[in-house]
Amino acid sequence: MRSSVSDYIKSVYKNQKKCIGFPAVLLFLVIPAILAGCQVKNDSDENARFEAYTQELFCREVSSNTVNLHYTLKEPEKYGIETAPVTFGTFGAEAETVKASAENIRQALLGFEYDELDTENKLTYDILNYQLRMMKESADYILYEEPLSLVGGVQTQLPVVLSEYRFYDRQDADIYLELLETTGEYFDSLIEFEREKAAAGLFMADYAADTVISQCQAFLDMGEGNYLYSTFTDRINKLEDLTEQEKSDYIQDNALAINDYIFPAYEKLISSVEELRGSGKNEKGLAYLPEGTDYYELAVKSSTGSDRSVEEMEDLARRQISADLDAMEQVLGISTGEAKEAAASMGQENAEMILGYLKEGIGTAFPEPPDTVLEVKYVAAEMEEHLSPAFYMIPAIDNTQENVIYINQAHMGNDLTLFTTLAHEGYPGHLYQTIYYENTDPDPIRSMMDFGGYVEGWATYAEMASYYLTPLSKEQATLLQKNSSIILALYALADMGIHYEGWSRMDTVAFFKTYGITDAQTVEDIYELIIGSPGNYLKYYIGYVEFLELKKQWAEETGEEFSQKEFHEAVLGVGPAPFGVVEDYMWKVFEEK
Repeated sequence: MRSSVSDYIKSVYKNQKKCIGFPAVLLFLVIPAILAGCQVKNDSDENARFEAYTQELFCREVSSNTVNLHYTLKEPEKYGIETAPVTFGTFGAEAETVKASAENIRQALLGFEYDELDTENKLTYDILNYQLRMMKESADYILYEEPLSLVGGVQTQLPVVLSEYRFYDRQDADIYLELLETTGEYFDSLIEFEREKAAAGLFMADYAADTVISQCQAFLDMGEGNYLYSTFTDRINKLEDLTEQEKSDYIQDNALAINDYIFPAYEKLISSVEELRGSGKNEKGLAYLPEGTDYYELAVKSSTGSDRSVEEMEDLARRQISADLDAMEQVLGISTGEAKEAAASMGQENAEMILGYLKEGIGTAFPEPPDTVLEVKYVAAEMEEHLSPAFYMIPAIDNTQENVIYINQAHMGNDLTLFTTLAHEGYPGHLYQTIYYENTDPDPIRSMMDFGGYVEGWATYAEMASYYLTPLSKEQATLLQKNSSIILALYALADMGIHYEGWSRMDTVAFFKTYGITDAQTVEDIYELIIGSPGNYLKYYIGYVEFLELKKQWAEETGEEFSQKEFHEAVLGVGPAPFGVVEDYMWKVFEEK
């Protein structure tokens, strides 16, 4: 077993697939003094009053920055949003402002008769209430947040988000170009936030700063071949109401905006990070910062949506490792090496064909997915080193017919990697979960709430399930799936060890050595990646295991009548939420369908 983990770990330690919305412009959900401007109708129906309130809340939050608005709504005017300022937003917020905003919304919630709400509105109420508690608890730790994280930081996400900014009409293109002109202001607020972190002794480690600089430089080094030029041209050429001359003018305006605003913003960010390099007081985990463990506990709770303490999560991970090892030992007559050889040449090389195969294959255990359209794109070669192996672009809630999955070909080592990656991003992962849930017509405010543990946990759960849909034998699939689960558990344990227990580099080396992983450079890379993105692996792993725990509960309750499809229908129907809320509502939502 140890040798199989050691052989496999190099290929997966950066394999963090994800769905992408817009990188947080505000570090917390800040809805400024909304009560003063929100006049909820005095409707005798408490459900109608509550829905009117959440609609107002949604409109104010979604229009707080241009990218959130455009990515969330194709037709904002149908939600009563006629105009909104063109802005990326800003970074940072005063702790007291965040607390006051949370308290304002909480007081509004207390004005509703909870017992008179129907199940769906009670669910929204409970989730919103949870978010408000997290806002208040997190407010004092704003400077511990890192918008320039090594995994999914602004510096790598922004170009992708801009390249996928859809042009439904001429006005969208006009707003886009106006938005590009504000890039400098946006980055200035980011730089000021990083300076505040540095002044508080909370700036990133030098090696993390070096990585951020290299990511920014890689974007600049694309020069005239930068995909922000080509993707804009593609989008403009699809607008049928423009003349050829108008299209040419737009393309020229975009080129000027990139040169005048985007590139200078990245250059300034590079010089600012270089200037701040060396101001970081800590090159180890969060445990070595003042209140670092308190912040980590809160950050992990927020990102995973799990109510478990860090110690309980560590115990959960170790118990799952033990269960996975037991399952591997039950597979007789085949080695992990033989299973890998079979997986390396499954003959599944075409992404579109694999997605079609997966969509059909999940029919037995998962509810029927709504019809939709999917386009597969590939990460620009120049950015392959700095972007995730794959990511799903979350569509607008009123336009779920248009979906995009990006594949980073540099990380697709073999046929099995591509297969499981597409399961994570497509069916039955991110794309499937997103369009299934949106098809239930949820309250729009739910789209503004981020529950990474549910979203990434579900996609990881889907990825693990996909091993049994491959052409591999059941025994081969079991060995490889359990092996993959164990690897992810090791990363989660290392994350908690480094940031909560205070592991040094040598402690981390010793931990992985226990599992036969002795390559020094591999462990060094893992250590620095975890330092640069605290808690990131826990969204995937703890989220995944929480779904397994929910399934165990469902199986115990239903006994011989247990149905995977019914369980999946129940948790998908609840939608993204803290796992305690999912547990409370999965039966209610299922029974009311």
